[in-house]
Amino acid sequence: QVQLVESGGGLVQPGGSLRLSCAASGFTLDDYPIGWFRQAPGKEREGVSCISNRDGSTYYADSVKGRFTISRDNAKNTVYLQMNSLNPEDTAIYYCAPAFFTTAQEGARFAKDYGDWGQGTQVTVSS
Repeated sequence: QVQLVESGGGLVQPGGSLRLSCAASGFTLDDYPIGWFRQAPGKEREGVSCISNRDGSTYYADSVKGRFTISRDNAKNTVYLQMNSLNPEDTAIYYCAPAFFTTAQEGARFAKDYGDWGQGTQVTVSS
């Protein structure tokens, strides 16, 4: 069964850090670009970041640039999202999917059309 499983979320205070993991089962993650998406209550799902499987190029949404870092460990078949300097606006359910986008619009379009989302992992930033 081909599956992506997100983990690593939790409750963190403003200014804190979390590292999310996107683990693949049933396929080799290195064969696909991987994107992280998030959906906050009452908002559309949006693209946060992505990483190419060809040249390692990355994209970050303006709202997370300089605070989040995406990386991949092919040996562990896992893609990570290191999130630093978290703020309450980062509160959302975070999902990963086989995607690469270079603009916010592309990320939003993929998020709207993709239909195989996993459970996601909840990130709550609150004092």
